[in-house]
Amino acid sequence: MNMRILLVASALACTGFAGLALADTASTQPVPYHYGMPLDIKQVTSMTEPATHDCVVVTAEMKFIDSAGKQQDISYLKLSDACKYNS
Repeated sequence: MNMRILLVASALACTGFAGLALADTASTQPVPYHYGMPLDIKQVTSMTEPATHDCVVVTAEMKFIDSAGKQQDISYLKLSDACKYNS
């Protein structure tokens, strides 16, 4: 009987951790930036974009912390870094 309780408790704990992991990844989807959107940026934590050798428009992402201490994630369009090196 004790083994059954232990197995059920373990299964419930694993289910709870899986739910937290899914909830955490769902909240990190970047919000698309639109012109005039107010941004409350206290600190930028990362800026990423897809690697490309061509000078093209790419969708970049910026993660930052707002003045309330909450991490935000936005996506925006920009020219790729390859445009800096093409002459």
